[in-house]
Amino acid sequence: MSQTSTHLNLPYIQPAQAQKHVTHNEAIELLDMIVQLSVQDFDATTPPASPAEGDTWALGLAPVDAWAGQAGKIASFRGGGWLFVTPQLGWQAYNIATSTVSVYTGSDWVSTQPTPSFDNLSGVGVNASADATNKLSVASEAVLFNHAGASHQLKLNKASTADTASLLFQSNWSGRAEMGLAGNDDFAIKVSDGSAWFTGLRVIGSTGAVQINEVLSLPPRAEPASGAAGDVYFDSTTAKLRCHDGSLWQDLF
Repeated sequence: MSQTSTHLNLPYIQPAQAQKHVTHNEAIELLDMIVQLSVQDFDATTPPASPAEGDTWALGLAPVDAWAGQAGKIASFRGGGWLFVTPQLGWQAYNIATSTVSVYTGSDWVSTQPTPSFDNLSGVGVNASADATNKLSVASEAVLFNHAGASHQLKLNKASTADTASLLFQSNWSGRAEMGLAGNDDFAIKVSDGSAWFTGLRVIGSTGAVQINEVLSLPPRAEPASGAAGDVYFDSTTAKLRCHDGSLWQDLF
């Protein structure tokens, strides 16, 4: 007669066995451990300093200290010591740390939690709440868009020429600066005092010509140590506007 059960490897009480309660209690202890199995975490390697009675872990590949040599097993703290059991194909365990269920494949624990789909979401809020207008809402000190490969583009697309694709900068939720394509296909930079908007610079989309709509102010400065053809500055010593011709600085007035 076999001494253990086929599937769960539980000990049988043998004929004429003395102290049958020992074998019976051992089987009950194993059942208590593996039936409705829940673990503190998976891939654990270091025993906790003060485990509670019944606390259980699924061990990783290189456990140490009291778990040394028990790689891949289930370790449960019972009766002041560790009880180890080898999981079998198809066992399920609830992960207390993540509130998910995993299945043992014969070599690893694989979560049964379905992979969430991030397509066609109605909205996403990161530390904030999304709404009907702001489908993506982020409350953070910074946001990073990094390259995957060599380059990275941030694209703002509008439906037609008369619509807007721009970056709006606000102060206490009131617009103070905007740049982009606002109502046409010219790139413009605008500012606001809180009640009216002023376009400071416009680049004509059809020609690339640059329009400066307000007074251009060049703070006075000393002659630059070097210059290139087309450089312009206002000289603080001569009080003249000067332009570099490629060789020398020339007075414009």
